[in-house]
Amino acid sequence: MKVVLFSLFLLVCLESCTSVKTHNTAITKQHTVAALHADVDKLYEQLKKHHPRLYQYTSKKDLEFQIDSVKQTITKPLTSRAFYKKVVPVFMQVRQGHLSLRPSGKRFTRSAKKVLKKKKFEFYDLDFEYLEGKLWVKRTVGKDSSFVGAEVLKVANTPVDTLVETYKKRFASDGFNTSLYNRAIGRFFKVLYVRDKGFLDSLKLTFKLKDSTFTKLFKRISKKTKKKKEDTLRPLQDSLKQKKEIQPLSKVALKARRLAKKKQKKKNKVYGFIPRSKDYTRNFNFIGSDTIVGYMKIRGFSNGNYKTFYKESFKKLDSAKAKHLIIDLRDNGGGRVAEVKHLYSYLAKAPFQFLENSEVANRMPFFNVVTSNTSPVLVKSIATLLAPFFVVHSWFKIKKDKGYLYYRFKSAKLEQPKPLRFKGKIYVLINGNSFSASSLIATHLKASQRATFVGEETGGAYNGCVAGFYKIYKLPTTKLIARIGVMQLEAPYKQTPDGYGVTPDVEILSNVIDREQQKDVELEWILNNIKE
Repeated sequence: MKVVLFSLFLLVCLESCTSVKTHNTAITKQHTVAALHADVDKLYEQLKKHHPRLYQYTSKKDLEFQIDSVKQTITKPLTSRAFYKKVVPVFMQVRQGHLSLRPSGKRFTRSAKKVLKKKKFEFYDLDFEYLEGKLWVKRTVGKDSSFVGAEVLKVANTPVDTLVETYKKRFASDGFNTSLYNRAIGRFFKVLYVRDKGFLDSLKLTFKLKDSTFTKLFKRISKKTKKKKEDTLRPLQDSLKQKKEIQPLSKVALKARRLAKKKQKKKNKVYGFIPRSKDYTRNFNFIGSDTIVGYMKIRGFSNGNYKTFYKESFKKLDSAKAKHLIIDLRDNGGGRVAEVKHLYSYLAKAPFQFLENSEVANRMPFFNVVTSNTSPVLVKSIATLLAPFFVVHSWFKIKKDKGYLYYRFKSAKLEQPKPLRFKGKIYVLINGNSFSASSLIATHLKASQRATFVGEETGGAYNGCVAGFYKIYKLPTTKLIARIGVMQLEAPYKQTPDGYGVTPDVEILSNVIDREQQKDVELEWILNNIKE
């Protein structure tokens, strides 16, 4: 039995090593022109099959012309990454922000993964912001904060301007609005750079801080910090003295510590703790001493027990008889529709319908999602066995109307506002990174004239987006990975022209000087408006 188990283990390891080698060879070798053309056609075929609004912003004629044109430029063998750089700008012309295309990354053996887990790449500790046509270090997650406020001039030996103009063509906003691009280029610069260059062990950046220009080499370093020599060679008598001074905790103290840990754990879950930045996904507090202004910062709609948070927050607002509520959706990239609907139920003045029925491209969208070629074999096997369930589910949930297929959401039914709903004046802070679910709730608040919007146009469209669930598809030859939304999510409100975001009532854009002085000019305008 031991011999059999060892043999099976050996086979699994050999297969894993072989698959790693095969994958890494596939993404680095030169692929034939015929194979590259076939991958272009396969990607377009998948989009036509699964994307319900493929030609909403770019006509079929124009898109197919651009696809044919890029195929004509592929006249010699290319690697997967070189192929990605050619085709991604074309498919981003679909202008659907949730659609993405990325190259497959290098794979590692188990032993190599163990080594990498013990290290971190210093470059990832930097958070960037793109303001006034320049890339700035917004903050650092590591201990070294000397880079905060520095302008990035070069990455490796390439000027930042060149990289920015290139990367802006590798993702899309919803429709024609442009506010997303400058915001997202800063927020996702690290991701876009690694997609461009591949796995990196080190990276040199050139900075400018005030009148000083300098370079820094960022490396992969051990996550564990080395202890100082004087700490490791501390005299024995000091150690013994310290042990004598430490008194064992009493039962009362131990109980208090356990309760404090339990309380903190609950808070982390409800507020959605973010380990990397040590922030919370959701925060609520009152601004000023008289508790008439509530401030709710929501960084996303995908983390934590949101129902408890909103119940507690609106109960505080009600008890304090607050007259104003500021909801900060800046840099909120979206998340769960269920959460934004729940939040809106505390803000709505009257019964509301949160979503329209969702347009889909075929009758089996969920089955197609779970049986994609990127899904594990076990998942696909189970889905195949449950195929009759998917058929029955689709029969009841998906209906045809005027030649289009629609999925009937529970959120498409009429709902009542919460008894604790806020009745005072609402201000909403938005910017180009307010996307997806953030734009969805912003649309409701704008259409119902429930809030005053301050900032800049949202990156997500007023008229909805194609998201919900995603078909994750890997191209056969180049191994590029496409993420394709399969459901059109939209509120029962529309604006013309189509393809633009929720616009602010008061447009205010922060600049570099504001950042240096740590001024939040958008929030300051709201507070001054309340005083007036």
